[in-house]
Amino acid sequence: MLDVAVITATSPQGRSGANVVRWFLGQAERRGDLRLDVVDLNRVPLPPFHPERPPAGASAATRDLAARIGAADGFVVVTPEYNHAYPAVLKLAVDAVRREWAAKPAGFVSYGGQSGGLRAVEQLRLVFAELHVVSLRDTVSFHRVEGCFGEDGEPLDPAGVGGAAKVLLDQLIWWGTALREARAARPYTL
Repeated sequence: MLDVAVITATSPQGRSGANVVRWFLGQAERRGDLRLDVVDLNRVPLPPFHPERPPAGASAATRDLAARIGAADGFVVVTPEYNHAYPAVLKLAVDAVRREWAAKPAGFVSYGGQSGGLRAVEQLRLVFAELHVVSLRDTVSFHRVEGCFGEDGEPLDPAGVGGAAKVLLDQLIWWGTALREARAARPYTL
């Protein structure tokens, strides 16, 4: 079993983000090789980040987030795109933790308008590279998300997005397993 933190940075008001998260969790839960920890950033009361003090000692919420990230073998970030970027709450969460991200894989599920959130993903790849995270090449993206789901909350193109989710999760399992074994054999240092 691979321990995966699914980090969601969706708008609490929007139905589109809720549909994306619910659908992706359903895809991941069908697998027998994953144990999920859903980190809903709308429910994590992180304080403002202050670079001059160690993040892990900043607050109970920050220490809890660091423990959850540290326990994970890999990550999937579910994010919208706002103004060609990812949400501020996601940046705050990423910056609140440091060493716990290192030498683990991250996959991305994005949604938005015409770009499907891919511009947010490209920025996240740069940030995660600085934290020594292996970002997976393949993503799941919902372009013009408001038209991607039916009234029942299910994707209108289940085969397309389902296939993309399978590829992403297969890659996450491969990288997550390989990096977990590598960290056990030789601890990764920053």
